[in-house]
Amino acid sequence: MLNELHIENIAVIERADISFAPGLNVLTGETGAGKSIVIDSIGAVLGDRVSRELVRRGAERAVVTASFDMTEEAGRYLRDNEIEADDELVIQRRILSDGKSSCRICGIPVSAVQLKELASMLVDIHGQNDGRQLMDERRHLTYLDRFGNLEADMSAYAAHYESYASIKKEIAALRLDEEEKDRLRDRMSYRISELESAALKKGEYDELSARLGLLRNAEKLSEAIDNACSLLYDGEENAVSLAQNAEGYARRAASIAPELEQSAKSIHDAVFSLTDASEQLRDFRDSLDFSPEEYDRLETRLALLNKLQRKYNADEEALIAMLEESRQKLTEIDSADERIAELEKKLSAATEACRMQALSLHKKRMAAASELESRIVSELKELSMPSVRFAVEFSSLENEDGFGTRGCDNVRFLMSANAGEELGRISRIASGGELSRIMLAMKNVFAENDPVPTMIFDEIDSGVSGVAAQRIGEKLYTVSLGKQVMCVTHLPQIAAMADCHFVIAKSEREGRTYTDVTALDNQGRAREIARLYGGDNITALTLASAEEQLAVCQAYKNTMKKRLLSDKRELIS
Repeated sequence: MLNELHIENIAVIERADISFAPGLNVLTGETGAGKSIVIDSIGAVLGDRVSRELVRRGAERAVVTASFDMTEEAGRYLRDNEIEADDELVIQRRILSDGKSSCRICGIPVSAVQLKELASMLVDIHGQNDGRQLMDERRHLTYLDRFGNLEADMSAYAAHYESYASIKKEIAALRLDEEEKDRLRDRMSYRISELESAALKKGEYDELSARLGLLRNAEKLSEAIDNACSLLYDGEENAVSLAQNAEGYARRAASIAPELEQSAKSIHDAVFSLTDASEQLRDFRDSLDFSPEEYDRLETRLALLNKLQRKYNADEEALIAMLEESRQKLTEIDSADERIAELEKKLSAATEACRMQALSLHKKRMAAASELESRIVSELKELSMPSVRFAVEFSSLENEDGFGTRGCDNVRFLMSANAGEELGRISRIASGGELSRIMLAMKNVFAENDPVPTMIFDEIDSGVSGVAAQRIGEKLYTVSLGKQVMCVTHLPQIAAMADCHFVIAKSEREGRTYTDVTALDNQGRAREIARLYGGDNITALTLASAEEQLAVCQAYKNTMKKRLLSDKRELIS
């Protein structure tokens, strides 16, 4: 769970340290006080996109640090990414005033993508946008598969569909009309003829360029070699003869002074080196056979290679590969009918495999849909929607094969909020408050199979009041018996259910706006709930009502805890 949150220079929050508790944590405050800034800060430290607007005016940077309990899944992720951690998992996000940011996990720099991967194992944030996502019928199949734990089945189907789609694509590419085939055949044949006649060889271009460079500098090269040979060996006084004379004198001296023997040997070695160098120069000079015909031939050959490289925008090695590809393509064109027949047999088998896999997936979805309908209706009735009906509608795909990338099903959720009304699309039937409750019901149902330990609800109470608000508060508390839950709310019925209550307050000091986050004691909670009921005019009556509300909620919480303990005992026995 999320234990500590440190916020520094985020929007109007100069500094805040928040210690969250297990169970239900509630954040309340006036509209615009900065409640959503706390949620935005949590989102930032979990890898959400950030901008420089998030940094408090005048500050060089903003910092958000969060510490979590280590979970088994998170620990495995850290080990896989070679990040060392103790029992506590610390994440930090720094945002500079120019909008650039950096992320660290247990002090190790990571990317925002890595941070989001880890965050998905730690926190599930439900914002107001999730209600709009519920109205998007394209997402309904994803919701159903997630509820039914069908991700593995979907992956298995996707592998079959990928094979099917690949075969179908290859057949479509081969089934060109005859006129297009002829055009492609002519183009490939011409290219093959042109490249084959060029008789390309790997490395030839560099060899020819080097040889042509020699030819262009033949006169200077010959003159330099002749001069070098003359000085080394061919001239009247050359280096070799002088060195030989020097060797003789050195040996005569060594016969008198033995310590000069090494000097004589060094001169002897130098004679051999100079002689060898002169022979290499003479051999190279003798090998030079420059002629105008060779020069013309090299220039013509290089001109051809340059022309081909410009024409096909490819170097020598790529031209050789292109020739082989063109031969293969021509073979495919000429044998297209045979290949199509072969692929059609494979397509038939792949199509049948897809249909069988899609049918298996459909049956599992139907079973999951039946259970989801029952669970959602049960949850919604507990959320003060007694006459609600919820249904998962299936329809077949309208295409030639009867299946697509996600199986053979179109799925959408239908509901009727009131008795006597027909089932209809959620987008047309549900009000804002009903959407909030449907989303909460789905989150609660999904949470049972979700290992993420912390759930955050940002204004789940949108469009809700009265008894419905009380039921949402009770449901949030029920969820918090198995997970840590955080909720931003304006409703006293929800705030009264909290295990830990924070108030967000905005004030002005020396011409600047500041937002403070304060954990409330029992007396402070009563005053805040009284404010939520009656505004700033807190009277003895509203305070008494708040205290009564807190007592009723505590009694409900005690009952739920006893029931949970009893269920555990029965399970053990």
